[in-house]
Amino acid sequence: MKKITLAPGNVSLDTLRTIAREHVSIALPRAAYKKVDASKKAIDGIIGSGKTVYGINTGFGLLAKVSITEDRLETLQRNIILSHATGVGNFLPDGVVRLVLLLKINALAQGHSGVRRAVVDFLLTLYNKEIYPCIPEKGSVGASGDLAPLAHLSLPLIGAGQVRVKGRVMPAKDALKKYKLKTLDLAPKEGLALLNGTQVSTALALFGLFAAEDCFSAAMVAGALSVDAAKGSTTPFDPEIHRVRRQQGQIDAAKVYLGLLKGSAIRASHAHEHDPKVQDPYCLRCQPQVMGACLDHIRFAAEIFHREANAVTDNPLVFAASGDVKSGGNFHAEPVAMASDTLALAIAETGAMSERRIAMLIDHKISGLPPFLVKDAGVNSGFMIAHVTAAALASENKSLAHPACVDSLPTSANQEDHVSMATFAARRLSDMASNTATIVGVELLAACQGIEFHAPLKTARPLQKAKGMIRARVGHYKKDHYFAPDIRAATEMVEEGSFLPFMPRGLLPCR
Repeated sequence: MKKITLAPGNVSLDTLRTIAREHVSIALPRAAYKKVDASKKAIDGIIGSGKTVYGINTGFGLLAKVSITEDRLETLQRNIILSHATGVGNFLPDGVVRLVLLLKINALAQGHSGVRRAVVDFLLTLYNKEIYPCIPEKGSVGASGDLAPLAHLSLPLIGAGQVRVKGRVMPAKDALKKYKLKTLDLAPKEGLALLNGTQVSTALALFGLFAAEDCFSAAMVAGALSVDAAKGSTTPFDPEIHRVRRQQGQIDAAKVYLGLLKGSAIRASHAHEHDPKVQDPYCLRCQPQVMGACLDHIRFAAEIFHREANAVTDNPLVFAASGDVKSGGNFHAEPVAMASDTLALAIAETGAMSERRIAMLIDHKISGLPPFLVKDAGVNSGFMIAHVTAAALASENKSLAHPACVDSLPTSANQEDHVSMATFAARRLSDMASNTATIVGVELLAACQGIEFHAPLKTARPLQKAKGMIRARVGHYKKDHYFAPDIRAATEMVEEGSFLPFMPRGLLPCR
């Protein structure tokens, strides 16, 4: 089994993608524990001095002015976890919870949170033994941190809440007993350090980012297949056109399309013919412009999420070298919210362009292919309603793409008077990517169908390989049959990242 020794504050996107998709054991270097010990020593010094410092010996939020006596500090930390565990809705999937645990460990191990090494080790044990706290998906506004979901993450440390082990939900206390783990009596600041932070929003955002990359790569392949299926031109992908536009994503996307279509016998068969269409429809011709813009936004979002994944976002923060404890607002997840809203646009537009290409392929007046991509149309309906499904999903994504960060509701009696809504902004990305994956899955089937109507002419070698992969899962549409399983199979190929290898190294941020 793989094992990764984390460098706290320097975890790569590749590592994060791997952990989102599969369990990989992790460990911390000794140097990290020295930083953790130093920050804990600073907290002990404050307690010993009798100073009043927010989050250490005070209440929280609007109750920050309430001083807490030393004999009640342990109760304070336990109470904050219990009272803040107010999440509702379905539990987050294991892959997201695994990322949340990793991100919280990564933050605490940087030595600015004032917790004991026992807290970090408990989280490491939960992660490595695959004991996943049950975290409801709803209940966070993304400031002051992901309070409710992170409270649910923290409940097992004090023997409360539920966990999921190998798919089975059980009381946390039963799982701890099974694995011979002892609960913790939380020390000053530890409860707050666990609850404050943007780890849930960031984990959800990363999950959406990785799904967006899978959709993007599949849509690039599908779009190239559709060009050949419709006997489209490769001239719109000429590098000179894109060089003068100066948009890097567009330049990169055009190069990929040219590479995918290079050597196509279908293209060669009509390259010198008089084409009565004069120009291809935008869904073919403007692919570099649209997918290039999507690529730029994916890259932007990835940079923001990567920074946040390696950030320390609880409050207050401990600076052990000076002994200072400073209260700020790193828990405010506006960067994640805004970048998630940006990524939502890219996911929606990837699906929107794919839906338009499906519509073009089934329209014999535009594509020149048999109506609805099936022989004996009329008796057979072919891809008619598969396109309707794609249209429904593209429309749904338009609503989901509405920005979340522009909404804000004051909380905590107006103490927390502007919030980010990052958790929802990030959570909806997976739903949008699922919709887009299905749309692109339908296009892959439609484009392969179109290519096969040009036999014995063959498409380019990379696209032949892609078509072969698809046909290994779903056969040619000969006549009407139960179509939903075919669409599901093609969608799964998109969601599995089957088409990522067709993208050049470095094109996408996580590969």
